[in-house]
Amino acid sequence: MPWVTEEEIQAAKNMTAYEYLRTHQAQRLQKTRTRNEWQLTDHDSFKINELSSKWHWKSRDIGGVSALRFLIEVDGMKFTDAVKLLCEESPSFIPTQAVEREKLPFKLPERYCNCRRIRAYLNHRGISDEVITYCISHEILYESVPYHNAVFVGKDESRKARYAFLRGIYEKNGKGFKMEQTGSEKKYSFCIPPERETKRVAVYEACIDALAHMTLEEGNRDKYRLSLGGIAAPKENAQIQGERFKKPPDALEEFLKNHPEIKEIEICTDNDFAGRWAKEQMKKHYEGTYQIICNLPEKEGADYADLAKEKKQENKCRDRPLERR
Repeated sequence: MPWVTEEEIQAAKNMTAYEYLRTHQAQRLQKTRTRNEWQLTDHDSFKINELSSKWHWKSRDIGGVSALRFLIEVDGMKFTDAVKLLCEESPSFIPTQAVEREKLPFKLPERYCNCRRIRAYLNHRGISDEVITYCISHEILYESVPYHNAVFVGKDESRKARYAFLRGIYEKNGKGFKMEQTGSEKKYSFCIPPERETKRVAVYEACIDALAHMTLEEGNRDKYRLSLGGIAAPKENAQIQGERFKKPPDALEEFLKNHPEIKEIEICTDNDFAGRWAKEQMKKHYEGTYQIICNLPEKEGADYADLAKEKKQENKCRDRPLERR
């Protein structure tokens, strides 16, 4: 059995997955429509960022940064063999010092002259005109150029934009473009403000879920509606190790720090394993300090965006005139 030294292990860990793939397996890399993102030709659910080297294999729900983890988890290589490959066969991959990349500044995408396309898209998703207009008037939703993406804006306490999530309005094979704008700070995620003072914040996994739930509640403006920008949860039936999945969401932590008047947290995550897991972790963390209201969608496996779209279809069928016999 091969033996490796601690120095070799540390050296192997310094190599990023993207650097390894670009130099040794460039034929496996295929550019996606997302800026700075690539996928593997043999695993289309595997995505890797060329700047950070962060990769995620969605179908297996695993990810990482290093070439070592990539070779073990994706290519199925034994640990010692992977270390030897990186240290002996590719000595040029052992950097003397990692170069820190300069963080790009945050800048909102350019605005289009109107919001007609994103309004039509969101209407199709079951979002009401009232809710769309409310968000546009608060300058937290607009249409960008040149691709006419829906831009969901997150602001800090001084109302300065610090975050943006882009959602494409055109879909290919059932998938639409999604990305966080470069330089976005997730702790300042998208949040729909209330019309007047409130003690409650409702939290959602995604921006469109917040709009959808507000629509289903007939446009009520009685609470903050905060998108968490996604949640962290283990794969179902996986053995949980460490605390990385139990950390409270950055967006909610920052919001509560800046809103001491809040007394109630309404949890509106998706009604699937990940959403229920996140709900329980937030409940455990904040119970005792805040009143917790768990309000997941009633339908198993659904989110509020699903329910809003279903309701729109139901209303459309109900309002359709009966054909004459």
